Parts: sequence; structure tokens; C-alpha cells
Amino acid sequence: MAARSKARKRALDILFESEQRGLPTLELLSERQSLGELPVPPYAADLVRGVASHNERIDALISWNLVDWTLERMPAVDRNVLRLGVYELLWADDVPDGVAISEAVALAEDLSTDASPSFVNGVLSRLAAEKSTIDLDPKPLDDGLEDDALEDDALELDDPGPADDPEAAAESAPDAQSR
Repeated sequence: MAARSKARKRALDILFESEQRGLPTLELLSERQSLGELPVPPYAADLVRGVASHNERIDALISWNLVDWTLERMPAVDRNVLRLGVYELLWADDVPDGVAISEAVALAEDLSTDASPSFVNGVLSRLAAEKSTIDLDPKPLDDGLEDDALEDDALELDDPGPADDPEAAAESAPDAQSR
């Protein structure tokens, strides 16, 4: 088994353990690195950190590409294999798409159910096909509050108010609170 394949397996072990034990992923990684019982190769640590730093976006992308299934319903091994695969597919620039997919499928073949490899392949292949259109860092939905804040700032800039006159400043204070 190649060094990166072993590192992926070790990263999967840490992600799976973190989820099963309800422990923060990065804390578990740090613990595993300091104990040294089973070495954590640098690439495995990079994968765990990458999945942890993009976890919400990764889970959203996986969920959007599931057909008649939910992230919570799938086996924990498959969920974490997909997380690794999505991370490598979208954020690891040095990993070709085909390698990211085939390595994730190989992990599913070795560690999960008979149906898992084709399931993992299908989800990752859909994401690979959509890769050029995927926003990796989506902005929060605009609820209109930012525009109101900008308008308030613009009003304050246009009307500097009674900054030089303390009595006028005191008179206008209630108006400022009512905005």
C-alpha cells in the first residue's frame, strides 16, 4: 500500500473515532500525534485538518448530492470516506480528481458494505462533474441587515452632526439611540 493510501486510512481512523466518541477532531488529532502509539503521517494530519476546517461546507456538498438519502442515515464509515474524498477532490490541488475518487472508493471497498463503493463513487463523481461551478467558500445569505447598516453609516458620514458643540451633541443623543 502506498504511503498516501496509508495516510488516508489513518486520517479516516481519526475522523471516524472523533465522530463515534463525540470528540473535537483537532483535539483528537493532537492527542494521537502526541501519544505516538500509531504514528500519524504528516499527510494524514493534513487531511484531518482540512476536513475539520471545511467540515460544514463538505457536509453540505455531500448532502446536496445525495439521492433519497441523508448524511445522518448513511454508515459512519461512508460519511467519513466521503468527507475525505470531497476534501481531496475540491481543496487538495496536488491530488488529481481520479485519484481522490479511486482512493475513496478503495477505502469503502476495504472498510464498508458491498454497496458502499458504488455509492461513494457516484457522489464523488457528481461533485467532480460540478467542480468548476462549486463555490468553496459561500457567503452567508443576505438578510438585508448589512444594507441597513451601510445606509446608517452613509447617513452618519453625510451629516457629521454636532461633534464640535457639546450641547447639541447632548440634544441629539436620544435620536442616535432610536435608530
